[in-house]
Amino acid sequence: MTADSSSNLDRRTFLHLVGGVCAVSALDASPRNLQAAEGSAAADRSAFPVAIRVDAGRALGALKPIWRFFGADEPNYATMQDGRKLLADLGKLRPRETYFRTHNLLCTGDGTAVLKWGSTNIYTEDAQGNPVYDWTIVDSIFDAYLERGVRPLVQLGFMPQALSIHPEPYQHHWRPGLPYKEIIAGWAYPPKDYDKWRELIFQWTKHCLERYGREEVEQWYWEVWNEPNSDYWKGTREEFHKLYDYAVDGLRRALPKARVGGAHTAGPGGEFQREFLTHCLRGTNYATGEAGTPLDFVAFHAKGAPTFADGHVRMGIASQLRALDGGFAIAAAFPELKGVPVIIGESDPDGCAACQGPQLGYRNTTMYASYTAAVFARHHDLAAQRGVNLEGAVTWAFEFEDQPYFAGFRVLASHGLTLPVFNVFRMFSKLGGKRIAAESSAAANLEVMMKEGVRSAPDVAALASRDGKKLGILCWHYHDDDFPGPAAAVSLEIQGIPKEVARVHLHHFRIDHEHSNAFTAWQRLGAPQSPSAQQYAELEKASLLAQLEPVREMNVENGQGVLCFALPRQAVSLVMVEWE
Repeated sequence: MTADSSSNLDRRTFLHLVGGVCAVSALDASPRNLQAAEGSAAADRSAFPVAIRVDAGRALGALKPIWRFFGADEPNYATMQDGRKLLADLGKLRPRETYFRTHNLLCTGDGTAVLKWGSTNIYTEDAQGNPVYDWTIVDSIFDAYLERGVRPLVQLGFMPQALSIHPEPYQHHWRPGLPYKEIIAGWAYPPKDYDKWRELIFQWTKHCLERYGREEVEQWYWEVWNEPNSDYWKGTREEFHKLYDYAVDGLRRALPKARVGGAHTAGPGGEFQREFLTHCLRGTNYATGEAGTPLDFVAFHAKGAPTFADGHVRMGIASQLRALDGGFAIAAAFPELKGVPVIIGESDPDGCAACQGPQLGYRNTTMYASYTAAVFARHHDLAAQRGVNLEGAVTWAFEFEDQPYFAGFRVLASHGLTLPVFNVFRMFSKLGGKRIAAESSAAANLEVMMKEGVRSAPDVAALASRDGKKLGILCWHYHDDDFPGPAAAVSLEIQGIPKEVARVHLHHFRIDHEHSNAFTAWQRLGAPQSPSAQQYAELEKASLLAQLEPVREMNVENGQGVLCFALPRQAVSLVMVEWE
């Protein structure tokens, strides 16, 4: 279509009000097509107009796949039936470039998986106090990752019982409903012998090299502990610095090119994070006596804060955005860290995947999906504003084996059925190449989002990429409040397609109540806790990323085209445009 044509501007204004799905260009805008579009619009007169403009010719730099990191408290689920299936789904998203982070890899125990706990029995001692290493369980976990195209982000934690200065009680017996602090036990304490701690890390790293090869292991990330500024660490700040130094010394002795970082603080970390970074960059190494400790990436956590008010879930996206910005600001304040990668070690709408409650009712629904689309786009924006090198953000969600179907945990799958949120990552995986300019008339202001969240008008916006002759345009309709609202009548104008191109292929994927949604399919079946083989097959099909319409062609003129569609509240669309 011709951008400055008055007749086309009139039609575009009309199309802002159109519901349903239509593709209109100068060649398609016939009276018959406009009449059909008007009839479709009559079905939802409450839809509000949104104009989104994407410019394929305006690149904003590489679009890093920051979404490709995942994690969970419980390492042992990875070797179970549904865990292996979900790992395979993760590996397919971006083979050999997807990473998994987990707690409890050094904990003492028999490998039984329970909520917020795991163990490998990697280290015990004989009667004389000599170390006994057993790699059996931890090998099975890493094997499960690597066989399915996933690599470890290795967490060096927590403390084996034989090394803990406070070994009893050791394993917690927490369950949903109990106070969260009850998970803290002997595993959270410093080692009684730092040399033995260092040697454990050295021996484990050496074993990984022997089992998986140097070329593979050099691609992993390594970190020490988790949230040492919280109850997860029962030592002092100085003792954590010492723990880190000794662990890194053992790691680098076996693997000189190991990529190690931290401190993986709860939230931005504040003064704790600043002191840690200062110690690594300018302090005296406890293990070597030399200046500084290796720091190949900076890590912290960022969480939202949902509530339950007036009978519905209200998300707290502002809390997560403020945490992201605060952590980026701390990293940016150190000149030595210019260009050093930053990894958000846990990046989620709330703080406890294994907890349940009414304020967490978003998890099975498309609200989790639309939140994820909206917040990941702002990860990119905030990192760019602070000038930091954002490498990745870990979604702290996996699966819980042998729990009821759709039990309300923060997971990516239930009984092997991927949830709507997982399909956002399937959408992310189709984006790539360069990020390109995308503007929306209904995008929430970032500064307002950080202060107030998305509490008045919805956030209807887009993230777009170009990879050669392929465009990917991710559009979402997000609001903090989980109650019904009108759809957005989206007019998506695409510019910057090569002018010699007359037609493009169009793929339109959707996550909403009816598409890419195993949860609503399960509800329609009567919410069975023991679905039949036929029912499970139906649910499995519903769990996959679905197309809103068949693949088709769309006319373009002078490098421009327009696609119009209705985007329901809390829904996500991915429009893929390709040409020869």
